[in-house]
Amino acid sequence: MMNKFILTIALSLLALAISPAGVTGASPVDFNSMFADRTLRLDYIFSADSLGAHVVLGSATTMPGWSGRTHNLDKLPYNGDGTITLTSAATGDTLYRHSFSSLFNEWLSTPEAKTTPKGFSNTFLVPQPKEKTDITITVTDQYHRPIASMSHLYDPADILVRPLDNVEALPHKVLHCGSAPNPINVAFLAEGYTEEQMDSFYVHAARGAEAILSYEPFKSMADRFCFIAVASPSRDSGVSVPRLGDWKQTAFSSHFSTFYSDRYLTCPDVSSIHDALTNIPYEHVIILANTPEYGGGGIYNSYTLTSALHSTFRPVIVHEFGHSFGGLADEYFYDGDVMEDSYPVSVEPWNPNITTLVDFGSKWQNELAPGTPVPTSPDEADKWPLGVYEGGGYSSKGVYRPADQCRMRNNTWPVFCPACESALKRLIDFYTE
Repeated sequence: MMNKFILTIALSLLALAISPAGVTGASPVDFNSMFADRTLRLDYIFSADSLGAHVVLGSATTMPGWSGRTHNLDKLPYNGDGTITLTSAATGDTLYRHSFSSLFNEWLSTPEAKTTPKGFSNTFLVPQPKEKTDITITVTDQYHRPIASMSHLYDPADILVRPLDNVEALPHKVLHCGSAPNPINVAFLAEGYTEEQMDSFYVHAARGAEAILSYEPFKSMADRFCFIAVASPSRDSGVSVPRLGDWKQTAFSSHFSTFYSDRYLTCPDVSSIHDALTNIPYEHVIILANTPEYGGGGIYNSYTLTSALHSTFRPVIVHEFGHSFGGLADEYFYDGDVMEDSYPVSVEPWNPNITTLVDFGSKWQNELAPGTPVPTSPDEADKWPLGVYEGGGYSSKGVYRPADQCRMRNNTWPVFCPACESALKRLIDFYTE
């Protein structure tokens, strides 16, 4: 259930958060006309207290080169749990949009959020505008209602926006780079690997890239990806396991037991991740944890974090990359799961692989074989490999998944279901075509 103070601020910010970004211009935004070949890094703090949810700007810096998309600039593949929008200060035209999810959004549904004010760092990369630009960031709840929004002006002449051109990049290796123009750049980072363990990290990163590229549609579209491994050493070997009282000093301060869920491994300090990637070309991030503990996490357009030494490393990294890159939802569920209210049945989830049937036409409905029963019984899974199976998004009732089994449901299942594979292909096309 939504917190009362979150609902109050959502209503007060509704008009503010519906920006011109929802309407794109008649012609595509020309990257070279509007942006320099540079990256503008924006660091924010998302917080909530008894007065509501808040977004504040922490800092803005710039770096040479832009590694993101240079087309579809004013469009979004998915809405996510928030958006960042760049509009021309002179004309009001939408120049760029980006959607995301965050650990902050997940925290809002926890008991702690009802009693304890807290803040989370979030970092976003956007192309650096050539002219004055208004930047608006909006955070939404699971009902797609805005709960916090703020705008600020970016001025290319602002002397307090610090250029990072002279910051030396960490050592890194290319693991795979496709020949397609403007490929999708994915950076592996080392968490809990000491200087002496960097060779092991490179081996694990290569294994992770190979695992991702062994699944469709990544396998047949491998030329559209570049994977690199960045050496980010930690003082201690391993990562923090709070339930064992084992705390480490590591590059990104990651730990298990996020929100008291033992296997949920996250990195609350997102800014430290991007510090390690300064002046390295990247768009998506995969963090490898040097631990045999089972667990991980994947947050859409934020990062994947997974245990590199566990026996299920290969399927888990693909699953988590499905979250962080593909925006795919978990398709598993348990009766009484603490997260079973994550997807209200009165609204359609933004994730492409689950539905509440509120707007099923926007999902995989047109991919169903004629005569597919809705809902589809698991007893007929062999007959209907693509159907509408009840149970998904942590809820056993009212939320539906595309297949009885899928890489987003079962660690032993060897492939993505047809709907997930189609959604991933469309997303790769969005970034690269």
